[in-house]
Amino acid sequence: MSAPTAPRERSFPSIEFTDAEAGAKSFPSSTSRRYSYYQPAKKRATMYEDVTVDVQPDPDRHLTQGWIYGFGNGPGGYPQEWTAAKSSNWHAFLDPNEEWEQTIYRNSSAVVHQVSLCLENAKRARAYDGWNSAWLKFIQNNLGAWMHAESGMGLHVFTSIQRSAPTNMINNAVAVNAAHKLRFAQDLALFNLDLSDAEEEFDGSAHKEIWQSAPEWQPTREAVERLTAIGDWCELLFATNIVFEQLVGSLFRSELVMQVSARNGDYITPTIVGTGEHDYDRDLNYSRALFRMLSRDEQHGEANKALFATWMSEWVPRCLAAARALQPIWSQPADKSITFAVSLDAAKAKFSDVLSDIEVTIPEELNQ
Repeated sequence: MSAPTAPRERSFPSIEFTDAEAGAKSFPSSTSRRYSYYQPAKKRATMYEDVTVDVQPDPDRHLTQGWIYGFGNGPGGYPQEWTAAKSSNWHAFLDPNEEWEQTIYRNSSAVVHQVSLCLENAKRARAYDGWNSAWLKFIQNNLGAWMHAESGMGLHVFTSIQRSAPTNMINNAVAVNAAHKLRFAQDLALFNLDLSDAEEEFDGSAHKEIWQSAPEWQPTREAVERLTAIGDWCELLFATNIVFEQLVGSLFRSELVMQVSARNGDYITPTIVGTGEHDYDRDLNYSRALFRMLSRDEQHGEANKALFATWMSEWVPRCLAAARALQPIWSQPADKSITFAVSLDAAKAKFSDVLSDIEVTIPEELNQ
């Protein structure tokens, strides 16, 4: 019987602390007893804040080593230089609508259900049979043309800049804005198809020629196409949501279509167009909050106001020209219950209220 062997000794590397492990660095919240990186807007953090704030990293806040990714021939991460506007703290912006993944799907589902039910009921009740030919042609030409404006803004304005801002909170709001525009354009397209199937005299393809060639729509088309050429994401957002949508978009949707539809025996169109107006109201809400933050910035506020005035010097005259070019379509419905002058004055008044809210000087062109 062999003698028992001595147990084999195992060696383990000794632990060496190098101060590179997690927790060795000091961060803005190192001494905080709260379990979050940010200061909630209210007493307690909301779900929107928990899933949105600081999801996008920023060397100014938590990345001591700088950006961990970047572009091959340009700056890293999310450069603040992508806009001429300045902020002492871009992260101060929080979407007042508190849009995040759950709210996007929930709200969109509700709108889609509403539009689908409206169109189904209209076909079942043969609601389109009671429309006069003048109103059918108005919807065929003008609401069809506006579908192109909504699609253009969704695809080439908001989608193009939905990751350009320096914080996740801004980009998230812009992405929702893009989804709103694309869904509304789709709703108008489905409406157009339903009318094409239901009414023989309705030409479902006429909107293409109207958008491309009708004189009254060309300044609007030019404005939308010029919007897509703006490289500064903040200028693009300002020119679209603050100027163009107020002086052209809401003028057409709210001050014309929503006002005269029922008088022409149409209770379907206001339901569909109303969803687009509701979307814009939410999008204007976050836009106001963002530009008010920039106007009130202690360090850059005055420079930002001057910058906004420069942007308006180009876009207010252009959008007013586009609005005035649309004047002939106010005379197309059989029941002309509202004049272009009244509609334009209402649009100007609402635009002035928005500018006052974001503390920007009202341009002289609005008084002409």
